Amino acid sequence: MSAPSSPLAPWPYPRWIAHRGAGKLAPENTLAAFRLGAQYGYRMFECDAKLSSDGIPFLMHDATLTRTTNGAQALGTAASPTGGDHPWAALAQLDAGSWHSRSHAGEPLPTLENLARFCIANGFFLNIEIKPTPGQEERTGRVIGEHAARWWKGQMVPPLFSSFKPEALAGAMATAPHLPRALLIDALWDGCWDKAQALGCVAIVCNHALWDQALVDQVHSMGMRALSYTVNDDWAAQRLIALGTDGIITDRVDFFSPSAP
Repeated sequence: MSAPSSPLAPWPYPRWIAHRGAGKLAPENTLAAFRLGAQYGYRMFECDAKLSSDGIPFLMHDATLTRTTNGAQALGTAASPTGGDHPWAALAQLDAGSWHSRSHAGEPLPTLENLARFCIANGFFLNIEIKPTPGQEERTGRVIGEHAARWWKGQMVPPLFSSFKPEALAGAMATAPHLPRALLIDALWDGCWDKAQALGCVAIVCNHALWDQALVDQVHSMGMRALSYTVNDDWAAQRLIALGTDGIITDRVDFFSPSAP
């Protein structure tokens, strides 16, 4: 006899989610990217958030400054390449746009608060991937949870936290238990479903290639939604829609219409 299914709670988020603002069309995780994604009609965005050395949540995907900023040039080659090793006052001076294109030269790293205020003012939805500096997983989740709970207080739809790091989600759960959480999974691992349920997750965000009908049905039966990253091909998107998944994170904001069913 199979275990009883858990009912799926109402889902307030749109299907289509713009990855890091506007995919590769603008420097990722900058306000320029989120504004561009909005110009393409997207109403939900995914971002990556970590902490400066003095505890300010800011947006950057990589642990190091090398790929998406001029950190080595601005801070000196002797300085740590790890973003989280620097105070916000230093990070705020970096150029996070020139690596992408000359038209974005001088684009700064934003704080998570900058993006929160942009989304709240415009009625946009946000998926905050908690992307901690290694060794800062639980602390990063706690701090981001505390700040997000304050920024979104009184808003109809809260942000959706996600992380590959269960410790980061546990930190967010400790300081913002009422804000929804999702476990990110690149490859299935023993105990992942038990861990997601222990963390009170409302969704699983998988590498899109992992989903099949049995897995979608299993996740739904546990009362969690099924989301996918990073989907840039039409055939992959159509497959996921046919499987009945609930959300698609894409770079291709210029290709996929967010008004598509």
